[in-house]
Amino acid sequence: MTVGGDSRPKGEGSVLAERLNHLFAHMHPPGAPYTNAHVADEISQGAAEYGGVKVTEQYLSMLRNGRRTNPGPELLRALAKFFAVPVGYLLGDLSQPQAARVEEEVRFLAAMRDQRVRAIALRSVGLPPEVQDSLTTIISQFRQQMNLPDGPSEQGGDRRGARPDTDR
Repeated sequence: MTVGGDSRPKGEGSVLAERLNHLFAHMHPPGAPYTNAHVADEISQGAAEYGGVKVTEQYLSMLRNGRRTNPGPELLRALAKFFAVPVGYLLGDLSQPQAARVEEEVRFLAAMRDQRVRAIALRSVGLPPEVQDSLTTIISQFRQQMNLPDGPSEQGGDRRGARPDTDR
C-alpha cells in the first residue's frame, strides 16, 4: 500500500518533522546517518515486517522538511518499528515526559556508539554504587570545567526499557 495524503496545516507537522529528523540523526549504526533512500528501501522491501507499507525517498523527505504532515498510521508504525521507538512518539500520543525519555534513550544509544564512552561505561560495571557515584561526580566536574551541560537529567537512569536496534 502506498502511503500519502495530508490534510493538516503545515505548522502541525513540525513536531513529526523534528522527531523524524532526530531519529535519522541519532538512530543509526556507527558511521553515517541513514538516508531517506535507505529507510524507504528497507521499509518498502521488508513489506511483511513493516505491514506492507510502501514509501518513497521523496515522501520521507517531505515528511522530514514539514511539507507533508499527515502520513497514514501504517507508515508511522513502520517508521517506529524501523527506528525501534514507540509508535506513540511519532503519533504524538506520548506525554512530554514520555517523549523526552524516548529522546534521552536515543541520545544514550548514540553516545554508546562512541568506543571511548562505551569503554568508560563498561569499566564502571560491577563497581560499588558509591564508586559509580564518585565517577559521576568527577565526570560532572570535568564537564563543568569545559562549560558543557551536566548531561542527562536522569542520573544513572534505568535503561531496561530501551530497545532501539542499531544493527540495521
